[in-house]
Amino acid sequence: MTGVPVDDRLSKVMAARGLCSRREADELIARGWVRVDGRVVSELGTRVGAGVSIELDPRAERQRDRRVTILLNKPVGYVSGQPEPGCTPAVALIGPESQLAGAAGGPRFRPTMLQGLAPAGRLDVDSTGLLVLTQDGRVARRLVGNDSDVDKEYLVRVEGRLQADGLALLRHGLSLDGHALRPALVEWQNRDQLRFVLREGRKRQIRRMCELVGLTVTGLKRVRIGRVPLGDLPPGQWRVMRAGESF
Repeated sequence: MTGVPVDDRLSKVMAARGLCSRREADELIARGWVRVDGRVVSELGTRVGAGVSIELDPRAERQRDRRVTILLNKPVGYVSGQPEPGCTPAVALIGPESQLAGAAGGPRFRPTMLQGLAPAGRLDVDSTGLLVLTQDGRVARRLVGNDSDVDKEYLVRVEGRLQADGLALLRHGLSLDGHALRPALVEWQNRDQLRFVLREGRKRQIRRMCELVGLTVTGLKRVRIGRVPLGDLPPGQWRVMRAGESF
C-alpha cells in the first residue's frame, strides 16, 4: 500500500488503511479479532508487509457499530482534553441531565458511552461551541489526523486596530512556532466580528493569529466542523451524532 513502509507494525498499517486508530488496532489484535492473509494475529507489535490482506472479525465490526460520537456545545471554563488546574474536562458534561431532550438527543445516555470517550480536536478553555467526543478511532483520525482536510468554522469577536495588510495575512502568510499556516478563509461578519474557516488546529491558533495583526480576541465560538453544524444545541448540552450525519 502506498505510503506504508514494508514490514511495519500491524497496528500502524491498520490505522493507515483507515480501519481504526492504532490504539483500537492494538485492542483488536490482543483479542484475536484480526486476520492477516487469513491467519489470526494476536501478538502486539507484529510486523507485516505492505501488501497483506487484513480482515476484522465480525465481533469487531459489531463492537464498532455500538460506538458513539457525541456533539457538545462546550461552555467557557471547560477544557477539551486533559484537566488543567482550576478547570474541568468537557467530558464531565456528558450525562443524562445535560443531554438534549427528546428524539433530537439521540439514544438515551448510558454509562458505557463514557468508556473510551475522547475529544477529537481541541477547543480552548475560554472558547465555546462545537466539540466532538468519540469512541470511534476512525472519526478521530478523520478530524485530527495529519492528513485531515475537514474544515472548521468559527465566529470570532475582536477588538483593536487591524494593520493595513492584516486581513490578507490572516488568510495566508502567517507562521506559528516556525511553521507556515495553511491558507484560511477569513472575512468580516460585522464591525467587530470575523468569520474564520480553518483546515488545521494549532494551539490557540486563531487568538495568536489575531495578535500578530493587531487584534485581541474577546470571544470565540466554533459553529461547524465539516458538514456538521452546531445548530441550536444549547450551551452545556450534548447529543449523539445521527446515523445520517458525517463530517
